[in-house]
Amino acid sequence: MIIGIPKEIKNNEYRVGLTPSLVSGLCKQGHTVIVQREAGSQIGFSNAAYQEAGAQLADNANDIFARAQMIVKVKEPQAQECALLREDQILFTYLHLAPDPEQTKALMDSGSICIAYETVTSPQGTLPLLAPMSEVAGRMAIQAAATHLEKSKGGSGVLMGGIPGVSPAKVVILGAGVVGRNALQIALGMGAHVCILDRDLERLRQIDSIYGNRVRTLFSDTASIEAAVIEADVVIGAVLLPGGSAPKLVNKAMLQKMRPGSVMVDVAIDQGGCFETSVPTTHAEPTYVIDGVIHYCVANMPGAVARTSTIGLTNASYPFIEQIAKHGVMKAMELNPHLKDGLSIFKGHLTSAPVAKAQKLNYISADEAIGSCSLVEVCD
Repeated sequence: MIIGIPKEIKNNEYRVGLTPSLVSGLCKQGHTVIVQREAGSQIGFSNAAYQEAGAQLADNANDIFARAQMIVKVKEPQAQECALLREDQILFTYLHLAPDPEQTKALMDSGSICIAYETVTSPQGTLPLLAPMSEVAGRMAIQAAATHLEKSKGGSGVLMGGIPGVSPAKVVILGAGVVGRNALQIALGMGAHVCILDRDLERLRQIDSIYGNRVRTLFSDTASIEAAVIEADVVIGAVLLPGGSAPKLVNKAMLQKMRPGSVMVDVAIDQGGCFETSVPTTHAEPTYVIDGVIHYCVANMPGAVARTSTIGLTNASYPFIEQIAKHGVMKAMELNPHLKDGLSIFKGHLTSAPVAKAQKLNYISADEAIGSCSLVEVCD
C-alpha cells in the first residue's frame, strides 16, 4: 500500500502521523511511505531520518494526496485538505465531526473512506487511540490552569498548591474518565484541593479507594455541579460522549456566580465543549474572558507537547495502520471489528450515529455501508 503522511497545517500543530521508526517498520514490510518535507522537523524527526527509514519525501501535500492510497494524519483535515481527498482513498486521523457539519459534508462529498481515531475501540470497550491524547490533555489542563491563575495572565493570583498558612487552589474536575483522572493526578501532585464529579459510581469508588479523603468525589447532577463550580478557582471540563457532542454542563448563570479571575479549561472543546460559553481557541491566542472568568479552550492541547504526543499516539495507532496496509481497509475491518467502530464516513455515506444525531442527518450503519460495496468493486 502507498501511505501518505502530510505535514499538519492547523494552528501551532507540530505532531506528525508516524515517527521514522514506525515508517521503517512499514517500509520493511514492502509498503511505500511518502512523507511531506519538514512534517516532523519541529519535533526532532528530520527529513533525513525519514529517508533513512525508507520513506520517500514529497515537497507538498498535493503530491501526497495525489499518490497515496491511505492518508495518515493527526488532526482533522482542513478545508484545503478535504478538497484533495479522492474517491476510495482512506483517511485515518482524528475527525471530531459532531460539532463540524462543514467537514462532515466535505468528507462525504469526497467519496473517501474516513476512519476516526477517537471512536476506534478495544476488546475492553476503551478508546485506545483517544486515550494517549486524553492522558496528555488531562495533565496539560492543570498546567494551563496554574499558569492562567497567575495575575500577570489575568487570573485571580492564586498559587495552585498554596503555602503554609495559605489555602491552595480549589480544582473541580467534571468527568472521571481518562482526562479527568490524569488531571486529578497532576492537581493533587501540585497540592491543590480537588473535587471530581461523574455519573459513574464505580469510577468514583475506584478514585476513593486510591486517594481516600485527599479527593472529594460527587455524583454529577446540575445542583452538585453548580455548587462545586461557584466555589472553584479552576474548573476542568473532561466529559466525553464517544463520537457525539459534549453535554453543556456549566451554563452562563453558573459562570456569573464564579469568582473573577477563575480559570475554566474545556478539554471537550473538540466535541463542541462542555461549557455553554466555550468557543475553540488556539495556542497562539489560547484564552478569552467572559464575566471575569478566563476560558482556555485550545482545540489541540496535546500539540503543545508535540514530541511526547506524537510518540504516544503513534505507538497506539501503528498496529491499526499496519493492519490496513497489510490487508486493505475492507478486510482489515472484517478481521478487526474494533477498527470498524471507527468508520465515520464510507464512500459518501455517514456511518456514525452520534454525528448524525448531533447534525440531524441520516446515516447507515457501518455494516450496511460496507455491505453496499459490490463484490466486483475495488474498495481497497
